Amino acid sequence: MAVPMKHVLGILLDNLSKRGSVLPLSRGRSIGWAKGLNIATGGKTVIYTGLMYQLMPSIIAMEKMTCKFADSWISNFYGVGRTVNKVISITPFMTWTNADERARFNSILQNIAKLLQVADVDFGYLYGEELYTGTLVHDEGIDNVFRAHAHKVYGMLKEHNVERVITVDPHTTNMLKSVYPKIIKDYKLEVKSYLEVLAESNLKPLKKLDQDIVIHDSCVYARYEGIIDQPRQLLENAGAQIIEPMNTKKMTYCCGGPVESLFPIKARTIADNRVEQLASVGDRSVTMCPICFVNLRTAAETKSLSVKDISEYLVEAYCDQ
Repeated sequence: MAVPMKHVLGILLDNLSKRGSVLPLSRGRSIGWAKGLNIATGGKTVIYTGLMYQLMPSIIAMEKMTCKFADSWISNFYGVGRTVNKVISITPFMTWTNADERARFNSILQNIAKLLQVADVDFGYLYGEELYTGTLVHDEGIDNVFRAHAHKVYGMLKEHNVERVITVDPHTTNMLKSVYPKIIKDYKLEVKSYLEVLAESNLKPLKKLDQDIVIHDSCVYARYEGIIDQPRQLLENAGAQIIEPMNTKKMTYCCGGPVESLFPIKARTIADNRVEQLASVGDRSVTMCPICFVNLRTAAETKSLSVKDISEYLVEAYCDQ
């Protein structure tokens, strides 16, 4: 018996249509990372998380659940679960998360905001108004649901008079910068990844990293958005020695995502292969995508390989801790 992909995907689609995200989050879970950072509300330039890092603990939990019940009689009841979910969200029962996981992903967003503040970038945040951009639905080719959601997201940004967006992950960057303009008429929004913004800021390191770091390129950043040199520039300026693994830059190897919730076994196999490549040339690796971070970190648990988000290295070098 396999993962009931039809019903799992159906639950995600219903959530997006009815609740604005594939896995709805409470307001506290969505915006809690910004507490104490004194980020202004709104403005012409905003940091946009797309809820990607906030969603990762729930995605991890969902992947574990689908793996656990893939060959169980319980998988027969996913269809019933979808029916119930149309009325009452069953997400809390599917995606129980722990505080430590949530804190880890919140800290990554906090790192990014601190780096932008140190670089004297003027930006605000939409807090509870921010919406997930629909990446998973787009990747699965569910065009009708995705198009409607994309218009909803863009309408929200225009309502708040946003002109420039600083994104924090490759998938949100790709949606807002390259995908939305193809389906929304008269689309006007300047979109840059925070890595691009920091690389342009001439930010000076306060501390030298002096470490060998194996870099794992996000396929979305490298192949679709051309963001290859910027993360290397930021790390090298901070004194890190970049090690290029097999399959790097535009030829980077997949981490196994973003369909780990639908094909967990296949995703893990791909992640294991990538970890072998990274571990063969070093013991410290860096990712720049929440999905890559999760899949590779999980696969590296039995290997002598440390996996960190790039923001964790950059905040160490450029911010006064």
